[in-house]
Amino acid sequence: MAAMTEPKLIAGNANLSLAKGIARRMSMHRGMQVGLVDARVERFNDQEIFVEVYENVRGEDMYVIQPTSNPANDNLMELLIIADALRRSSADRITAVIPYFGYARQDRRAKARTPISAKLVANLLTEAGIDRVLTLDLHAAQIQGFFDIPVDNLYAAPIFALDIEHHFKGQMDDLMIVSPDVGGVARARELAKRINAPLSIVDKRREKAGEIAEMTVIGNVEGKKCIIVDDICDTAGTLCKAAEVLMENGATEVHSYITHGVLSGPAVERVSKSVMKSLVITDSIEPTEAVKNAPNIRIVPTAPMFAQAILNIWHGTSVSSLFETDTLVPIYEGLYQRI
Repeated sequence: MAAMTEPKLIAGNANLSLAKGIARRMSMHRGMQVGLVDARVERFNDQEIFVEVYENVRGEDMYVIQPTSNPANDNLMELLIIADALRRSSADRITAVIPYFGYARQDRRAKARTPISAKLVANLLTEAGIDRVLTLDLHAAQIQGFFDIPVDNLYAAPIFALDIEHHFKGQMDDLMIVSPDVGGVARARELAKRINAPLSIVDKRREKAGEIAEMTVIGNVEGKKCIIVDDICDTAGTLCKAAEVLMENGATEVHSYITHGVLSGPAVERVSKSVMKSLVITDSIEPTEAVKNAPNIRIVPTAPMFAQAILNIWHGTSVSSLFETDTLVPIYEGLYQRI
C-alpha cells in the first residue's frame, strides 16, 4: 500500500552531488519537483556539528543521504545528529541512505582485544532513531545482522554488468573476471555469472599487515582481457600489484571495477601510473578533483538506482528487484543499451 505522504530527502555534506542527483532522478520518476529539504549542517569554531531543519517534517517519510566516508567520524556524526533532529521534529520514519558504510571493514575480531566497530556503528544508528538503512555493497554481508532494524543492501554488480556489456561489446568472449583475493570470490563470481565469463583468482600472501609477500594467479588468464572486481579500493597497492601479476601471466589488458573508490594517500597516482587500462568506480563516495582528472579512472552513477530504491521503499514494494540487470536497463535509459 502506497504511503500518503511524499518521500522527503535531506543530505549531509559528505556527498551533496549524489544527493542532488538522486533528487533529480526522483523528480523524473514522480513527474514533480523533488528537492532536498532546506536545512543547514555546519560546524562551530570548535568543530561541533550543528543541524537546523527549516521545513516542517512532522509525520513525513524522511531519507537522509550521507555516506560515512572520509572524514568518517565527521560524516557519521553528521548522520547521527541529522537523524536526532528529525526524530525530535516528529518525522514518521527515518531511512539512512548510506552509499558507503564506513567502518564496515571492522566487522569481526581478527585478533585479541580488538573492537567490532561495525556493530558499534549499527548500535549508534539505531539509537539515533533511524528506522531503516539503505546501503550499497556492504564489505561483509553479515553486517546486516548487526542491526535490529531493516537493512537493504544494494549491489553494484548489475550496473557493472551493463557497463561491461556496453564498453566491451563484441569482445565479451575474451573477458575474464578476476577476484583480487580469496575472500572476494563470491562477489566476483556474481558478476562473472551475469556476463557469462570465466573466473580467476589472485591469491595473495602477506608477511605482515600492509606488505604483500607473494601473489599467485589461480586460473589461465593468457590472452584474456582481465576485469578485477572488488568492493573497496583504498590505497590501490594490492590492486595495482594484481594488475602487474596478471599482465606477467599473459593477460592482454587489465581493467578494474570497484564499487567504493576510497582512493586515499597515493592511490590516484598509483592507478594513473599502473598497467591498468581503466579503473571504474561508482560515485558512492564524492570523487576528489584528482580522481575526476585521472586519465584512466571512470565514474558510473548510482543516483538512478538509489532513487528507484527510495521510491520502492516509500511505495512498500520490492527493493530486491533492483538486483536484476534487466530491471536497471530502463532506469539507466540513455546511458546503456543492451547488446
